[in-house]
Amino acid sequence: MHCNIHQDHSHKHSPDCGHTQIEHNGHTDFLHDGHLHHVHEAHIDEHKIEITDKNPDDCNHHDCAGHDADHVHGPDCGHEAVPHGDHTDYLVDGHLHHPHGDHCDNHGPVKVID
Repeated sequence: MHCNIHQDHSHKHSPDCGHTQIEHNGHTDFLHDGHLHHVHEAHIDEHKIEITDKNPDDCNHHDCAGHDADHVHGPDCGHEAVPHGDHTDYLVDGHLHHPHGDHCDNHGPVKVID
C-alpha cells in the first residue's frame, strides 16, 4: 500500500487525544482539521473515505433531522469536515452530508468510535 504522508505533523493521535475516531477499512482514523489521519509506523497517513455503494457521491436529496432545514454546510458550520473521494463532506449523526444546491445529499454512514 502506498502511503500519502501528512507532512510536519507533531500531534500524537491516540484514543484519548480528543479527535473524533472513525472506523475505516479495518483500522482507526482520526478527524483532524478536515483531514482523516491514520497512525502508520513513524508517520501519519492522509486517508479519505472511498466512493463506494455504501458511501456514494451521487445526488441523494436528504431531509435531515441532524440540523435545521436552512443549515448550510461549510468550513464554519459546526460539523466536522471529512474527506470523501475528491470532495469534502460533513459528519452529522454518523452520516456524511454534502451540500448540493438547495439541499443536503446523504453520502452514507461512517462508524464513529465512542
